[in-house]
Amino acid sequence: MDNQAMSEIVESVVRRVISSQTRSAAVPDMTLDLAKRLIEKVRIRASEMGVNAVVAVSNRAARPVAVECMDDSYIASYDIAVNKAFTVVSLKMPTSKLKELAQPGAPLYGIQFTNQGNIVIFGGGVPLHDKNGVLIGGLGVSGGSEEQDTALAEYGESVFHQCMIDNL
Repeated sequence: MDNQAMSEIVESVVRRVISSQTRSAAVPDMTLDLAKRLIEKVRIRASEMGVNAVVAVSNRAARPVAVECMDDSYIASYDIAVNKAFTVVSLKMPTSKLKELAQPGAPLYGIQFTNQGNIVIFGGGVPLHDKNGVLIGGLGVSGGSEEQDTALAEYGESVFHQCMIDNL
């Protein structure tokens, strides 16, 4: 292979890498600032409800961006909240919906035993979409009953949507 052919191949690869990086940069993702503001709103609501919650927000790759543990929250709630945020991004559905699909005889029965046991099949996690419907992260709440965690997560989802509308 001559130098000219090699040079053309290298230039082609570099152009493709730069192009893919530009496209990746255009895909929205959860920011630390937005995650912190969302957690604060959910924490205030949890306090009003008398729930000492752990609130976790993940990015579109299902990795934690921010986690806050309220005073006197359960130790176990940390992993549960983080795993709920992981679950909703990984499977692109609320954990309350996954609960239905993971019951005995349902199509996803046993899914909680996959992914090193990180899949949570009870309420309290919601995926977070930007104003164009693109999945950019997940919210997981743990510390109360399943109903309380679900209510807090759904509240967080509504707050998040309002933040996206208001461009906060």
